[in-house]
Amino acid sequence: MDRNRRLLLKSAILAPLAALPVPQQSRAAVRVARKLSFYHTHTGEKLSVVYHDGSRYLAEPLSDIDHCLRDFRTGDITTIDPLLLDQLYALRQITGGRGVYEVISAYRSPHTNDMLRSKSSGVAKKSLHMQGRAVDVRLTGVDCGKLRKAAIALQSGGVGFYRKSDFVHLDTGDFRTW
Repeated sequence: MDRNRRLLLKSAILAPLAALPVPQQSRAAVRVARKLSFYHTHTGEKLSVVYHDGSRYLAEPLSDIDHCLRDFRTGDITTIDPLLLDQLYALRQITGGRGVYEVISAYRSPHTNDMLRSKSSGVAKKSLHMQGRAVDVRLTGVDCGKLRKAAIALQSGGVGFYRKSDFVHLDTGDFRTW
């Protein structure tokens, strides 16, 4: 990811936090922990973790996220891109969402991706799901249309909207929409 996109994502994550009532002299010292909550719609698993303590990413919670967002068809696990997690965190802040991310699909093994491609023309051959850089989600309490608009405004990766199935695809690739 190029430097400008990283700066934009960081700004989008931190901007909603700037409005917090903090005395001016201590504003620079404020470090906000980043927490995400997931419910995997296919496995029924729930996970709520602080994955970043305000200074650094936390290894154990990241590993827990990798497990929760694994390929539920094969059990294969990969490292989920921390920038994808930051994108989810930023979107939750921007939308004012307090709910849980309902995960429809996250990591997909090449085997799973090939199987899905054989059944649908809407599955990319080089899907970022296979790199742990994409997720299909809903955010409870936030309309998917609103989530999509916020993701487009963020411009930190791909944004797909599947109105019929009521979910949003997010990834850390180049900005594009569908």
